[in-house]
Amino acid sequence: MCDLPGISADWNDLANDFKELEITNKTYQEKLEELDVLQKKCAKYISHQRYRLGIISKNLEGLKRKETDKTNIEDLENNILKRNAHLYEIEQTLPKENGIYLKIILGNVNVSILNKEQKFKYKDEYEKFKLVLSIIAFIFSMINLSVRFRALELSYIFLLVWYYCTLTIRESILKVNGSRIKGWWRTHHFLSTVAAGILLIWPNQETWMQFRNQFMWFNAYISVVQYLQFRYQRGVLYRLKALGERHNMDITIEGFHSWMWRGLSFLLPFLFLGYIFQLYNAYVLYQLSYYPSSTWHIIVLSMMFFILFAGNIITTVMVIPDKLKERVKLQYRIMSQSILKKRKFLEKEEGPKKE
Repeated sequence: MCDLPGISADWNDLANDFKELEITNKTYQEKLEELDVLQKKCAKYISHQRYRLGIISKNLEGLKRKETDKTNIEDLENNILKRNAHLYEIEQTLPKENGIYLKIILGNVNVSILNKEQKFKYKDEYEKFKLVLSIIAFIFSMINLSVRFRALELSYIFLLVWYYCTLTIRESILKVNGSRIKGWWRTHHFLSTVAAGILLIWPNQETWMQFRNQFMWFNAYISVVQYLQFRYQRGVLYRLKALGERHNMDITIEGFHSWMWRGLSFLLPFLFLGYIFQLYNAYVLYQLSYYPSSTWHIIVLSMMFFILFAGNIITTVMVIPDKLKERVKLQYRIMSQSILKKRKFLEKEEGPKKE
């Protein structure tokens, strides 16, 4: 049995540990304040650098028309590109302000992730979330094709509303943390949220029964395409990470490199077939809008499916040349990363020597 002197000794020992905790916490708070000051200084220096670079670039444009020494001008332009790439990498280590959408949803909560590994984990969780929901959506679609039960249909459509709404929030957080996701894909998910909401309130009548099975087959197909996309892009992103050539916040549908086209050529037909399916949905809904029992939901959904089809086709076609143009910028970005790594390595090597 424990006696009172023993318990008192434990308490005193715990009190000493608590003092250490207080000292550590005080140091931690001081470092946080210091970190905030340093972050603001870095942001100020970055703004100053960009302002001066803008002036130099304008002056160079004027000199191009007068000077014959084009070699020095081209060297300066290349150095400006390198500096911009380097500034971008530095900027990714600093917190960013939330966009309007996140401010409305979350307020002024800071969602910046400063640790690279944590950024990668968050992006990885986003990909897994899409995969799990795609599998669930496929199962729901198959059940709805086998059984006609209104409560089950509504549960599935409500799941789609929640899924796309959650995607918009997660993608906004990814954007704040440096993801290069195209604006259209975010808009696509906003439109999909609205479309799913309209489907949820579409009255259970003849027109819905005509479109119901087609909609379930469409979602089943999209789930399969999303799975293929996940498998393809996940493998690519991990390979790029191993090579040190990927951005921590790249997500599926973006980040193509020249050596990836063979795998992509397998995926593209499935993507385009899904887009054609969207166009077919728009056509069928347009035909249904002429039914006597037609409601406003049908024509609105028809227009939305057509907008989704057009946006997906245009963006996917534009991504390919855009990504080829970005290769130069990416090379400079990789170069700046390797320079930073070498500097850190040299600093570590010089540290022990000085001691």
